Amino acid sequence: MFKTYQEALNYLYNNLPMFQRIGAVAFKKDLTNTWALCEALGNPQNKFKSIHIAGTNGKGSTSHMIASILQSAGYRTGLYTSPHLKSFTERIRLNGKEITEQFVVDFVNRIQPYIEKIQPSFFEITVAMAFDYFAMEQVDVAVIEVGLGGRLDSTNVITPELSVITNIGWDHTDILGDSLEKIASEKAGIIKHQIPVVVSERQPAVEHVFMAKAAAEEAALNFASDHYAVTTRLENGRATLTVEKDGSVLFDRIALPLRGHYQKKNLPGVLQAVTILQQQGWKITDKELLDGLEKVTSQTGLKGRWQILHEKPIVVCDTGHNLDGIAQVVEQIRHTPHHKLLMVIGMVKDKDISGVLKLLPTEANYYFCQADIPRALDADTLAAQAHALGLKGEVVRNVNEAIAKAKANAHAEDMIFIGGSTFVVAEIEGL
Repeated sequence: MFKTYQEALNYLYNNLPMFQRIGAVAFKKDLTNTWALCEALGNPQNKFKSIHIAGTNGKGSTSHMIASILQSAGYRTGLYTSPHLKSFTERIRLNGKEITEQFVVDFVNRIQPYIEKIQPSFFEITVAMAFDYFAMEQVDVAVIEVGLGGRLDSTNVITPELSVITNIGWDHTDILGDSLEKIASEKAGIIKHQIPVVVSERQPAVEHVFMAKAAAEEAALNFASDHYAVTTRLENGRATLTVEKDGSVLFDRIALPLRGHYQKKNLPGVLQAVTILQQQGWKITDKELLDGLEKVTSQTGLKGRWQILHEKPIVVCDTGHNLDGIAQVVEQIRHTPHHKLLMVIGMVKDKDISGVLKLLPTEANYYFCQADIPRALDADTLAAQAHALGLKGEVVRNVNEAIAKAKANAHAEDMIFIGGSTFVVAEIEGL
């Protein structure tokens, strides 16, 4: 029996394979363990309504926005996301509040005999814990973010009210496949029989994958970008969003606290999802929708999405870590006024390292670091590959020491960017 939260957490970390730390060897390629865990818990996944969200980039932001809108509409809303940045309890929330440490202790004590028998992964246990918590708390609805892929992801034992797929890009090719079609096929695995599905962005290279799967499942398919267009406007240094639906202005000057330009791609999917929920009988007014969007960070605790940590010099962090994510980040850096650019960068081993490095600005001064996890790419190796591609900088292994050195070398009109990996952002002190 575990008496303290830290004891219970240590047990989970030390005894269960964890993808975030060690990579693909922790990924279980079927749902057998999840079904067994759910069965042991009385199948909690069947005791609450849910919304399921997959995609290469944007699924975290999309999950948080939909959850915040449902909260603003007065629904008792669960939210399951991964990985966490600072605390394990961030993964499981109820109306924005993190799961209690005591529930984690009690759950691990309850499930331990089944852990010994089933030998699940860390992720499989966290999914089962989330479902158990949402069932016990009798949520009106839970927003469930896929961990990796979709078809074989542990979350894919739910039958949701609605499925959302944000977009398809290059990531986890060692697990999901070496083509966009294969990756899309894995994501499309969350499409269920006669459950409507929203695809945020129509992408010509993969749209047929979703059309075929939706047709096979008799699921109504909605490409959100066919109907919604989002433009950004800068006024007095503050970005606002204008949304058009089928050519007419729907919302003007939304002050979304998520400042990444890439949210323009996520917002259509969120709005299309809300429209379908309204059609299903969920009571969500336009006022509640806008309230949920404008309070998304305060209501759900979302961090690390183009988050401005300091002004003069401007210091920004972002969890973007694959080709598409980094491309969006670099584009926004180019549109952010600054004199000199300093980049604190670390990566994990299983990404397209050279592909990402080729996207990074050659004029920046780099501080190459590494997160304190086994999956982290050695900072010297990263620096050597970067130097070979014409990027100049130095190795400062510790994330916060690298940030401190960048700050010491920056002037008020300069810009410091921190990222390259979710796990680099996770180590920022004071985030």
